[in-house]
Amino acid sequence: MATVEELRKAQRANGPATVLAIGTATPDNVVYQSNYADYYFRTTNSEHLTELKKKFKKICDNTMIRKRHQHLTEEILKANPNISEFMGTSLNARQDMVVEDIPRLGAEAAVKAIKEWGKPKSKITHVIFCTTSGVDMPGADYQITKQLGLRSNVNRFMLYQQGCSGGGTMLRLAKDLAENNRGARVLGVCSESTVMTFRGPSEGHIDSLVGAAIFGDGASAVIVGSDPDLAVERPIYELVYASQTIATDSEGAIEGHLLEAGLTFRLRKDVPSLVSNNIETSLTDAFAQLGIDDWNSIFWQVHPGGRAILDLVEAKLGLHKDKLTVSRHVLSEYGNMSSACVLFVMDEMRRRSVEGGKTTTGDGLEWGVLFGFGPGLTVETVVLHALPIGA
Repeated sequence: MATVEELRKAQRANGPATVLAIGTATPDNVVYQSNYADYYFRTTNSEHLTELKKKFKKICDNTMIRKRHQHLTEEILKANPNISEFMGTSLNARQDMVVEDIPRLGAEAAVKAIKEWGKPKSKITHVIFCTTSGVDMPGADYQITKQLGLRSNVNRFMLYQQGCSGGGTMLRLAKDLAENNRGARVLGVCSESTVMTFRGPSEGHIDSLVGAAIFGDGASAVIVGSDPDLAVERPIYELVYASQTIATDSEGAIEGHLLEAGLTFRLRKDVPSLVSNNIETSLTDAFAQLGIDDWNSIFWQVHPGGRAILDLVEAKLGLHKDKLTVSRHVLSEYGNMSSACVLFVMDEMRRRSVEGGKTTTGDGLEWGVLFGFGPGLTVETVVLHALPIGA
């Protein structure tokens, strides 16, 4: 009879958790920032608020966002007028949309990741599903399991209301599952929609206008596992370290409340400075064991919560201009997609690696960091080890 220690050893993987594949998806409907103020005030029947519209247009112009994807179209908004009110009773209508759309969009991203992974979907042992868009039972983790035709005994975990830090949270959990369950292959999915947060403008609620100007819809998926089968699997990044912390002096910095009018957000004006003032502590804790303290010697995959966050992080740490280029690109082309966003950054950096041809960062750098920032203010930190192309 085996001892408990022998069983424990046999249950755990030998090597670190590794990202084996990435997939992303967005709705077909595209909105362009250059005319979004006109679109937004027209669809919310708010064109009489001329001064507020001018203020909103200025906010849109300063975001450095070019376009976003949204499930909500003008036709859907016309059919559901309460959604376009600032505090209209609309939760039922919103829920009806996201309960169907969130797992569907997540499944679209997951199919791409599974195809790239190259192994049968029957080999998936765990599912983590993360969303801030809607709550239902059984949850989106159950729905995507059924839609993809995964094993009925796949181990599921549902993450609700994590906000913009959720992508990092999902990777942290996937790392633990992969390393503590020999042979595990974890499908991690983040799927988000502005259906729950879209609302018309209101005087005195600038944080709501900021949200309307930056948020978009999207889903991302990863396959994570340890001890890759190199005959089939192509590891991209090793997940070397993962941690979560609450930023100092950040009580109430980012809050969300699910009401009859949907999901309402409150954002303190100092969120960008809170992020930049707390980020070096997380970096120091994460990289001390590697002896790294030159933040320009690593690659960066930062959740693009907004232009101000990226600008202040860059300035605070003295980063070279190219360090946050990928995060800025994702912000420009997709806006802030909450939990799904940072995996779009990971995927874009990986895509550029094909051109660089050195490591999965494209610039030959071995070590890097992934950051997510969310409600609390919560900071998720993941240390990544880039692997050679085709490793």
